[in-house]
Amino acid sequence: MSVSVLVVDDSAMARKMLIRALPPDWDITVTQASNGAEALAHYRQGVVDVMFLDLTMPEMDGYQVLETLRREDLNCLVIVVSADIQEAAQARVRAMGAIAFIKKPVDAERIKAVLKEYGLLV
Repeated sequence: MSVSVLVVDDSAMARKMLIRALPPDWDITVTQASNGAEALAHYRQGVVDVMFLDLTMPEMDGYQVLETLRREDLNCLVIVVSADIQEAAQARVRAMGAIAFIKKPVDAERIKAVLKEYGLLV
C-alpha cells in the first residue's frame, strides 16, 4: 500500500534534497507544498499520511501548521525538518505533535531510522 507523503518547504532545493533522501524502495506518492497554507490545503483533502515540515516559511510557518493540525485533530505523522536545531524548538514541535525532528541538511540514514521506528518502513 502506497504511503502519501507531503514535503513542505519554501525552498524548492530543500524539497528536492529531502525527496532524494527518502528510501528508494519506500512505496510512496510524494506531493510538495511551498508554504504552510498549501500544506494545510493538501492535508484537508485527506491525502497525507506523513508530512515532512519545515519551520521557517512565509505565509504560514511550521509552528502555525502544527497548531492548526492539533486543533483539527492531527491524523498524519509529522516529521519536522529544520535548520533551527535549538533544544527549545525541538521540544516545542514535539509538544505540538511532531513525531521527530530532523536537522538540515537532511541525512538519508536519519530519515530511514525515523521511518523504521514508526513502522513506516520495514
